[in-house]
Amino acid sequence: MPDKVLIADLRLVHGSYNIIMMLLFLYQGSLGLRIRRERKRGNKPPLNTIKRHRSIGPVLAPLGVLGFFAGVTLSLLDDGVLLNNTLHFIVGLLLACSIITTFFISRQIRGPESPSRDLHFRLGVFILCLYPLQVFLGLGIFF
Repeated sequence: MPDKVLIADLRLVHGSYNIIMMLLFLYQGSLGLRIRRERKRGNKPPLNTIKRHRSIGPVLAPLGVLGFFAGVTLSLLDDGVLLNNTLHFIVGLLLACSIITTFFISRQIRGPESPSRDLHFRLGVFILCLYPLQVFLGLGIFF
């Protein structure tokens, strides 16, 4: 069983990491919204925004899921109980599954009228709603 001080430090690292991930996902979402807004207006979206959105997404997706698995590992190392913070775990699992699903849906987007595009958008908004909730629930564990 690892030292309790080490566990406390790892909890801070886990929380800080996921706050940073939330901010990065919010940035990624803002890029996606800019692209979508221009498409809906009938304009050609800015090419550099599209390139940035497409290059950042595949990096953020596994990093976001990594935050979930780090939390699971930390929970198991701490007291061996996975569902000690049940709501935080469930929201984290839902977040990780949504990130994975959104990533694979993004691979199916072909052309401006692709039906996968709207689903990608909806799941992206769902992720952006879940992240602050997850951070709030995580901060609640400390207090």
